[in-house]
Amino acid sequence: MRTIFYLETCKTCQKALEFLAPSSDIELVEIKSKGISEKALDHMAKLAGSYEALFSRRAVLYRQRNLAEKTLSEHDYRSLILEHYTFLKRPVVVTERAIFIGNAKAVLDSAKQALHQ
Repeated sequence: MRTIFYLETCKTCQKALEFLAPSSDIELVEIKSKGISEKALDHMAKLAGSYEALFSRRAVLYRQRNLAEKTLSEHDYRSLILEHYTFLKRPVVVTERAIFIGNAKAVLDSAKQALHQ
């Protein structure tokens, strides 16, 4: 299954989706309205190698909660992402064999290639 996790109101995600041009067989998961299931998050973390790799330190809540001053564990990263969608780095593109996290040009180029093979 090929899936893209994104935030509809995020201009960066909108640009990424336009660039990726996903076909109709790719599942689009809008994380604010649909949320992120534990199963999906665990699968993403397995592909990424950690929950920390999926965690966004740019989230407003990260600063508001002074999380930079705390030592977070993998369990903490998982719990925070499940608690609030804003903690997921985005977009996240998941294919059968790989995961692409974030909006860096090289990441999006690789994701697009993987999606359109």
